[in-house]
Amino acid sequence: MTRSALRVVAVIPARYGSSRFPGKIIAPILGKPIIQWVCEGARAAQTLDEVWVATDDDRVEAACRQIEVPVFRSRKAHRSGSDRIIEALEKIQADIVVNIQGDEPLISAEMIDAAVRPMLEQTSHCPVVTLVKRIRSVVELSNHNVVKVVTDHQGQALYFSRWPIPALFENGTMYEPTQNDLMDTMYYYKHIGLYVYERDFLEKFSSLKPSELERQEQLEQLRVLENGFRIQCVETEALTVGVDKPEDIRKVEQILSKGERCEHK
Repeated sequence: MTRSALRVVAVIPARYGSSRFPGKIIAPILGKPIIQWVCEGARAAQTLDEVWVATDDDRVEAACRQIEVPVFRSRKAHRSGSDRIIEALEKIQADIVVNIQGDEPLISAEMIDAAVRPMLEQTSHCPVVTLVKRIRSVVELSNHNVVKVVTDHQGQALYFSRWPIPALFENGTMYEPTQNDLMDTMYYYKHIGLYVYERDFLEKFSSLKPSELERQEQLEQLRVLENGFRIQCVETEALTVGVDKPEDIRKVEQILSKGERCEHK
């Protein structure tokens, strides 16, 4: 891949506190903390010039120092990972900023490069690029922790929601999609929380007040749409499992033990 003149830097916001799983960011998976798995996946990406971790915690910093990943010490009071990254940009030089979630141990170079490439190649006219993946399970579709997204014909996001969207109607009656619907005919997509930003836009975003839909859905990306900006969605089939609670650790360990990290699922 040809290198761009634009400097692309990934920043992984890594908060130690978590209401459902405190300290999950350094919880061990097959002997390595989650943050290490994330950093290793990011470092393998061809499109990135550098990978940083932004954290407010000594324990997270110590785990990163062990693997020689540069750390930015941020304030504790941030409402979101984006706010933590914006503070880090006071020190970090970048034209394009990649926000990688610190609790996604299966993040791969393939996924990162797929999201960054439209920005580098200027094939997207949106200040934000993110990833989506087709939902193939009714259990996943009904899970409110799985954020759903609908897009237009150019792959630009129209809306994100914790509820299944779009709704389905037959003979004037709304119905729940079946497993067969999802496998054969219906196309629902989930959002994978990896963002690629133009630096100038990210700085502008920091000045925007939380929007009404953002507060209702608890989804920061809705602030982008409500203020008239666009988000380009790139489809991926790469396997990913976010760690939201302790039992998710076992799911990830089973996948990694089978060597499936980079396979399409």
